[in-house]
Amino acid sequence: MVRLFALGVLLSLVAPTNALAQKKIPKAKGHDQCPLGYVNTLGTTCVSPIYYEMSPTNGEACASGWMNVGAGYCRKK
Repeated sequence: MVRLFALGVLLSLVAPTNALAQKKIPKAKGHDQCPLGYVNTLGTTCVSPIYYEMSPTNGEACASGWMNVGAGYCRKK
């Protein structure tokens, strides 16, 4: 298991820089968790290795073509 983790770290260091780019979003007001697909940085932000187009819900339903991913955010389908 440790070797697999070490291999993953090594491959991520060798990968092109754009592959390492992460999309960072702030936590939505009133939420201490991150939306689906994002990792909590234990601060005020959430990060994802995959670029998603996100929009805060501001307490409203998601617009057409968007889906609710929790923690106060909608993601474009």
